[in-house]
Amino acid sequence: MRIGELAGLVGISTRAIRHYHRIGLLAEPERRANGYREYSLRDAVELARVRRLTELGLSLDEVGDALADDAGRDLAEILRELDSDLARQEEDIRRRRVRLAPLLRQAEAGGRDFGQAPVSAGLAALFDRLADVGAGKPGPEPAMAAKDREILALLETAPLARGAGWLRELARVLDSDPEAAEQAYAVYARLDGLAELPADDHRIEETALALVAAIPETVRKAIPFPEGELEDTAEGFAAAFYADFAPAQAAAIRRAIDLMRKS
Repeated sequence: MRIGELAGLVGISTRAIRHYHRIGLLAEPERRANGYREYSLRDAVELARVRRLTELGLSLDEVGDALADDAGRDLAEILRELDSDLARQEEDIRRRRVRLAPLLRQAEAGGRDFGQAPVSAGLAALFDRLADVGAGKPGPEPAMAAKDREILALLETAPLARGAGWLRELARVLDSDPEAAEQAYAVYARLDGLAELPADDHRIEETALALVAAIPETVRKAIPFPEGELEDTAEGFAAAFYADFAPAQAAAIRRAIDLMRKS
């Protein structure tokens, strides 16, 4: 049969068949004397298999691997393996929906829009608590408050959080202790005040001490400080982290981390 007949039989375009030839997914028959390629029933069977596998969600690379691996195996074995793969995908989707559910409830509840990706319920409660504190203060929200939310949202998903145990403890303490939340919010204002100061200003040490004092002791004890991870290097996470602050702010945060690491 000609390529058009093959395409019509399997329900796929001639363009797709030619693409499969180019990438080696489907063997290309030799041209006959009349210049046309003649396809056999075996070609139709192979092409139908390609179509079924792609409809099941496999990429063309995966289809190619499957066809290569399937040589000499019976159909039942191939289908059992494919069914196992689909079951694993189904379980992965189920777990992702479980994680999505509380975030969806949080969004539908109409909580504050902090301008970032969804966060855990604990971190959202922490943000709400600090926003409540800020709402009772005169003037605009400190710029450092918004920056801190961004950093905490990042750390909640990053390996650097080491399981995020200390983040959960921070959320618990600040959400349940109004005084701790007030103290944390006051540090934002202190850090904002360093924005235009030189990196050797005397207020840096005072701000570093205030920052350490604002972090509950249970949280400080839970934070792992692996050697070198937040050292002042020219590249990597530490460099990007400190570069996001004004020089005096970075100096205060660096000093606070050093104090907590040594305590």
